[in-house]
Amino acid sequence: MKVLFTIDSLQQGGAEQSIANIIQHFSEDVEVTVLYFYPKDDLLPTYKNLRCRVIAMNLQGKYNWVKAISGMKKIIESVRPDIVVSSLYRSNIISRIACFQTNTKLIGTFVDDSYNAERRKTFKGVGLLKYQATWILDRLTSFIPYAWISNSKCIGENNAKKLGLPLSKIKVIYRGRNSSAFTRWNHTQTSPFIFATIGRLYEKKGYPELIEAFSAVSKKYADVRLIIYGEGGYRSIMEERIKELELTDKIILAGNIPAAWLKLYDSNCFVFPSRFEGFSGALVEAMMTGIPIISSNIPMNLEAVQHQHTALVHEMKNVQDLQAKMEQMMQNYPAMIEMGKRAREYAFETFDIKMIAQQYQNLLYQFVASK
Repeated sequence: MKVLFTIDSLQQGGAEQSIANIIQHFSEDVEVTVLYFYPKDDLLPTYKNLRCRVIAMNLQGKYNWVKAISGMKKIIESVRPDIVVSSLYRSNIISRIACFQTNTKLIGTFVDDSYNAERRKTFKGVGLLKYQATWILDRLTSFIPYAWISNSKCIGENNAKKLGLPLSKIKVIYRGRNSSAFTRWNHTQTSPFIFATIGRLYEKKGYPELIEAFSAVSKKYADVRLIIYGEGGYRSIMEERIKELELTDKIILAGNIPAAWLKLYDSNCFVFPSRFEGFSGALVEAMMTGIPIISSNIPMNLEAVQHQHTALVHEMKNVQDLQAKMEQMMQNYPAMIEMGKRAREYAFETFDIKMIAQQYQNLLYQFVASK
């Protein structure tokens, strides 16, 4: 079976890493080509170490779709894939037109809840018009993929509703991680007590409420720290608020760090207050370490964790509730450690990458065989 994966770029992101993890565990009878359209390629060394061919189109500008579609059609003619799998918005649109014109079977993917109400609130003026235009183009071309693979049941259902798709066309395969890489977390309650989180510095990650909740916690417990691993355009706003709260010695913006989940072994709690997400690889990674977890109650997270069984769950955007869960974490830490152990067991049973990759491969074989 020949599979052509298309994606916007190879920058450091959840979808990009997940595709690499899946390809790594495909069987030898699957011939993989990866096509990326735009120059960001932080993960290129990772992909070059895989058993696949990598093609870079290196398009300039944010879109340049005419050149992209023309170039992809030539690549389809050269590679002659049995099936194409596209990920992320620009790649999705390019792949739909190119596959439609070449009569090539295409599988779309849902990796984010792109059209939820919380995300829509972040757009105003011209930005809102662009957002609406994005949705219209997405919906108008959504008939082209033969089927869809979603990394979450909730994300699949929400996108199906917004794009007018039947649920029968959507199959759910969760994000996976290599469980053999995760040793058991065994950190004990030390001083200072370290809350850690991993994610790009965007408002949607829930950082405003996390900073406010931590500020309240730090007034009751002097010896606490918050470390945030990630980078993004929201950094300056976060830095300003941290300075206003006089927390520059307690909240650390650590920036991008390769394999940031390794830093969880030096922390006491992983806190994940996102307002909206795809199915989070960072959350799966935290579960696999066994570190105690606090998570927001968005539906995607609740497909991974269960309140008071594998994590403490707080109401999304509720600063007081997040503060209460952080204090509960510190006050009942031995019980929280046991909760982390249960999360690790569940993650090993459900999200191991070898099992996920096998599910993915089997599904692609079914799609190829289907008329």
